[in-house]
Amino acid sequence: MKQNFLGVPQEFSSAENSRYAIIPLPYNGTATWIKGADKGPEAVIQASQHVELFNIETGMEAYRRGIHTYDPVLPAATPEATVEKIKKTFLSLFQSNSFPIAIGGEHSVSIGIIKALAQTRAAGTGSEHRLTVLQLDAHADLRDSYDGSKYNHACVMARVKEYFPVVHCGIRSMDRSEMHAVDRSRLFLAHDLLRDSVRSYKQILKNLGRHVYITIDVDVFDPGIMPSTGTPEPGGLNWYTVTGLLALVFKQCDVVGCDVVELCPNGNHSAEFLAAKLVYTLISYHAHKELLENKWRENDEKA
Repeated sequence: MKQNFLGVPQEFSSAENSRYAIIPLPYNGTATWIKGADKGPEAVIQASQHVELFNIETGMEAYRRGIHTYDPVLPAATPEATVEKIKKTFLSLFQSNSFPIAIGGEHSVSIGIIKALAQTRAAGTGSEHRLTVLQLDAHADLRDSYDGSKYNHACVMARVKEYFPVVHCGIRSMDRSEMHAVDRSRLFLAHDLLRDSVRSYKQILKNLGRHVYITIDVDVFDPGIMPSTGTPEPGGLNWYTVTGLLALVFKQCDVVGCDVVELCPNGNHSAEFLAAKLVYTLISYHAHKELLENKWRENDEKA
């Protein structure tokens, strides 16, 4: 029997009445080192059964707005076909009232999501359609091609940049060619975030547009707290550095969707729990933002 994210009861998990959509993307077709990211979505959903439904930071039980867990989008025969299959799934989600959060799977799954997002926003050219992608990651992922494929997980942000500007955060590993490809004003290295997070937060927010899509590779975290990933890098961010930034982004921007990718289960249940709690934290920040906006609208009407 399929488990709902957080184990939320049926009354809060129907597709028709849920504000939030959890989409598992169990794909591991182009992994270059440690395999197993295709098992990530199942591990996150399993760990989520033990996450408290009350979020202390926001003072909310955001699950009451409804969280529907979709069946996994299974990979196709090739990376290109998998991207197109994911794109088709997310086209309908972006055109609905759902706030989608994808759980990967390797990072290349984000390409299909971004393709769908670009298509849904292509009809308009005004400022209301402009969007920035916020990447939290240990790696730049800006290679144009890797292992003979432009859809390798090492190329994901090169593909994303073909559609939207990207702000790269937490980076601590890249090839020389990627350094030439990146916009330095939109690059925030891990050591800078750790040394002066407040100043870094301000600069990151200045580079984001009104609308933001967030993609989080769990290797952005230090491997001491996130050892379960395919390409671990030393010196990563801690929980509060990441969530502190995310809280500000949700407060200032209109976040249109998120993904959490690259969890590679290896028996470390604390890492799986971290990823599950991160997903619910994203939901809680979004729900809190909408709650405050609704209260402000009510106050305006009363005035």
